[in-house]
Amino acid sequence: MSALDIPERPALPPLPRLAAAILPVALVTAIGSLSTGSNIEEWYTTIRKPAFNPPNWVFPLAWTILYTMIAVSLWRLLGARPVQGPARRAWWLALAVFAAQLALNAAWTPVFFAAHELGLALIVAVAMLAMILWTIRLSWRFDHAAALLLVPYAAWVSFACLLNGTIWQMN
Repeated sequence: MSALDIPERPALPPLPRLAAAILPVALVTAIGSLSTGSNIEEWYTTIRKPAFNPPNWVFPLAWTILYTMIAVSLWRLLGARPVQGPARRAWWLALAVFAAQLALNAAWTPVFFAAHELGLALIVAVAMLAMILWTIRLSWRFDHAAALLLVPYAAWVSFACLLNGTIWQMN
């Protein structure tokens, strides 16, 4: 580790840093909740699904845990701002990719549940998975725990890609 990799100080003071980590994740959660709404009972329960489709109660439980881990990961990454130089630019890239995967996360639920565009939702999910994996890779340099916190998220989205693709194929 060089001097350029040593964190100078957190990017934000404690309370704004906490807000910067929680608010984007809360926004993604709200978009997801608004998009699923009545679509679970009125649409999702009526389409064909594979035998490995989890019961509906698993999804909010899994996402609550994952969103908490995502917010903690972002909080840690925001606290790992390196000193000036190439490492600082790489840190900004890690934050930008983090934001991109969150944006894709926010997009998937409306595409799948509200628009019922299963094929497009699969494209969004695969892009999200790629961005999550890239976020893990970029974050590793600055905070190993921030990167590791995203591994279960990548695993769940991998499963979601398989599920989404199978549902698309079945319907």
